[in-house]
Amino acid sequence: MASKILLAPALALSTISLGGCAQNYAVEGAGLGAAAGAGIAAVTGGNVVSYALAGAAAGGLAGYFVDKNGRCDGYDSRGYLDADCFGTAGYPVDPRR
Repeated sequence: MASKILLAPALALSTISLGGCAQNYAVEGAGLGAAAGAGIAAVTGGNVVSYALAGAAAGGLAGYFVDKNGRCDGYDSRGYLDADCFGTAGYPVDPRR
């Protein structure tokens, strides 16, 4: 049981450094969600892996929609324009407004 509780902080710390260059907080959200899920499972006696996976999915999804720097980052590898670029010099006006 003690080893399960120690797994959650180690997992969170190992994933935070991976998202340093990302434009959003998906990696950090997944890491913190997994840590929270594993912690809840350790306290309640649930399946640590299942709770960690569910927490990682929820945290990653939530973090994906949070822009990290609030600046125009241009187009990403999939061809999507960063929402901060709409209406700035060289980019189209936001079609959603």
